[in-house]
Amino acid sequence: MIVVEHITKKFTRFKNKREKEEFFADNDISFKAEDGQIIGILGPNGAGKTTLLRMIAGILEPTSGSITFDGMTYLDQEIEIKKQIAYLSGNTKLYDTLTAYELLKMCCDIYNVEKNIQDQKINEVAKVLKMEAFLHNKIANLSTGQTQKVNIARCLIHDPKYYILDEATTGLDIISSQIILDFIKGERKKKKTILYSTHYMEEAENICDKVIMINKGKVIKTGTPDEIKKDTKTTNLRDAFFALIGGITNEE
Repeated sequence: MIVVEHITKKFTRFKNKREKEEFFADNDISFKAEDGQIIGILGPNGAGKTTLLRMIAGILEPTSGSITFDGMTYLDQEIEIKKQIAYLSGNTKLYDTLTAYELLKMCCDIYNVEKNIQDQKINEVAKVLKMEAFLHNKIANLSTGQTQKVNIARCLIHDPKYYILDEATTGLDIISSQIILDFIKGERKKKKTILYSTHYMEEAENICDKVIMINKGKVIKTGTPDEIKKDTKTTNLRDAFFALIGGITNEE
């Protein structure tokens, strides 16, 4: 279980050439992600989704609040927590001079996957993500969708317990996207804890057990997709979001 309690992240920016101002990328966000749940983190660009996920992944330190993983905190057990995390960022860069296989082999070494099962693990992941045809091609020569699959594969190689996925299907075609979504559903059945950020409301509606809608750094609604649609008297999460913020013109 991942427990996020009153997480806030404050930054400083220049208001003009001389004046600085403080602003909150995330402000007092709390939620729980149970084992065997897919929790959707939804909101527009600039809502605070990526900052939130980076704090949960231990890349950014919160200004205030706490994050625990089955009772563990980064302060006390950072290495143990990070060994069990798969973090996928939308802007992660890969070593494009390596083949997909070489990159996954390197990730096996980083996560101390036993030498005698590394090839087995790589082949298993390649099969799940339909990567067999380009496993031994250099990453520099792969398509956007193929590169994204490699990016996802390097997150899976150590069989993590906690998934923190930021825009996992970006750049993938409809078939490849469905492969990823089916994989995520499969990990839910294994009682993994999954945080899933996406711009695609239909995707979230399809796979998420609970949704946390964020706008301007604050949680504006939490619930199952059906609960949110019922409360907003809408038929889909896209319309529900606009109903909650008062319409699209409010954000322009």
